[in-house]
Amino acid sequence: MSSFQALMVEKAGEHNISREIRHLSLEDLPEGEILVKVHYSSVNFKDGMAAMADGNIVNEYPMVPGIDLSGVVEESKDARFSKGDHVIVTSYELGVSHFGGFAEYARVPVDWVVPLPENLTLKEAMIYGTAGFTAGLSVMRLEEEGIQPEDGTILVTGATGGVGSMAVAMLSSLGYEVAASTGKESEHGFLKQLGASHILTREDVQPETIRPLDKQRWAGAVDPVGGETLAYVLSSLSYDGAVAVSGLTAGTKVPATVFPFILRGITLAGIDSVNCPMPRRVKVWNRLASDMKDTEKLEQIASYISLQELPSALDQILQGQVQGRKVVTL
Repeated sequence: MSSFQALMVEKAGEHNISREIRHLSLEDLPEGEILVKVHYSSVNFKDGMAAMADGNIVNEYPMVPGIDLSGVVEESKDARFSKGDHVIVTSYELGVSHFGGFAEYARVPVDWVVPLPENLTLKEAMIYGTAGFTAGLSVMRLEEEGIQPEDGTILVTGATGGVGSMAVAMLSSLGYEVAASTGKESEHGFLKQLGASHILTREDVQPETIRPLDKQRWAGAVDPVGGETLAYVLSSLSYDGAVAVSGLTAGTKVPATVFPFILRGITLAGIDSVNCPMPRRVKVWNRLASDMKDTEKLEQIASYISLQELPSALDQILQGQVQGRKVVTL
């Protein structure tokens, strides 16, 4: 193999960036014990930020973005993996300070590599990607807080996005009653197909006035939105409820009070997919391959694009125009 294709992002002046498909050689790849022939990647909000001039995500240019990949080991310098093994790599510094998944080959540190679980294909792994992994972490955290299906409705905010749509599908498959909020009226049918019992508007979860304590409505919540939406969720959780928060698309400031915590005993659980320890990471992937998995719903969430279609998809995800998950076929 003399060369392979990759999407390269490079600074072109202080406030400009270039994005183009280039041919690279294996010598262009960074150091790492594992060389992977990439079969699939996926498009995340963080990837969109990595490909914009003022995203403040990429540490050094030029960079191959892509915080997710799945593929087959081509070379291994570590006994834990062998040529031909099917593997997943997500998060850590992938696509941020280390060439990522938007390429036909990737070389990565062995400590970032997860063996593909049984009952999961390489394609399914990237329908999940970081978004599905984050949703799985969120659902598991609610379980660890003792929230069971019989306790009441679970609210999922930003429900048409990657994390949100995955959370709706997982929760409904596990037997929870799910309320899904979205600002897109056209997507109500999509959310009901994934298992949502109730659909809320964006205004329902971001009212003009957020009370310190609102009516108790939700046994738990998965929130990839943050901002004022999170403040509303905190005020409306039922006694002993919990919210797993993983995003900030509605902003970083949360105008909340301590009242829900000290009068209702609620829990605010932060979800981090980047530095999640490997034992827990493997546990989540095994759950995604077993009781959290619904093959039909995965296909409903997924759409597929080529490497050449990536630049426009990266713009779309930043503009909130992506439904579910876009999988990059390499």
